[in-house]
Amino acid sequence: MNVSLSSTSFNFISTALIAFGLALTHLFCGKIQFIKAPRSRWLSAAGGVSVAYVFVHILPELNEHQAVLEEAQKGLISYLEHHVYLLALLGLIAFYSLEKMAIESRDNQEKAGKGDVTTQAVFWVHIVSFTFYNALIGYLLMHREESTIQGLLLYSLAMALHFVVNDFGLRENHKHIYDNIGRWILAAAIIAGWVIGSGTHIGEAAIAVLFAFLAGSIILNVLKEELPEERESCFWSFALGAAIYTVLLLTL
Repeated sequence: MNVSLSSTSFNFISTALIAFGLALTHLFCGKIQFIKAPRSRWLSAAGGVSVAYVFVHILPELNEHQAVLEEAQKGLISYLEHHVYLLALLGLIAFYSLEKMAIESRDNQEKAGKGDVTTQAVFWVHIVSFTFYNALIGYLLMHREESTIQGLLLYSLAMALHFVVNDFGLRENHKHIYDNIGRWILAAAIIAGWVIGSGTHIGEAAIAVLFAFLAGSIILNVLKEELPEERESCFWSFALGAAIYTVLLLTL
């Protein structure tokens, strides 16, 4: 009993510290000079790490989550039987639509002479969506498939670098309003997700659904920053980041 309580306390404290660390990533990564515009190779490397984590760690877990969903017998979870990869696709499509919305809004604003920035309405749609996204990542700190400290650190490092990539894209779309308001909301969302996760327990099937949606979302949010020509991304930095983190995941 004492060993179990000690393990629970350690998990609570370690995930709390990491949640605050991830929140600080959103608050301060924009102040780091070497990752600022026009485009840093470090951002491409960070994107490579995020994608490597999804393909080497999260996607293989979806096979296990698929088995969990197949055992579910009630309600929506039962309906989603055999469709865990469709949930990943849904996450990708959802955030692709958000990116297209932001691009079209910036184009329309620029044509109207209002600057290369989204409207406030699009800003709030983005922030609400990424608030859910960040809260989900914070929540899963407490509900990962692999509950070891090693698994926690690998997840946290990948998500921290992923937040750096997301932060760059959001700042590029929304400019000063993101710095003044958006990043604070997204930082708070990580903490809120962790708080909810530390106080609630949901079934394995629901965790499977959340992980699947997150996997597709991460893939889109990284690749949208790497693929467009105007991003000036660096393929070799992206590939090197992915390769190094893949080796790390496979050897630890």
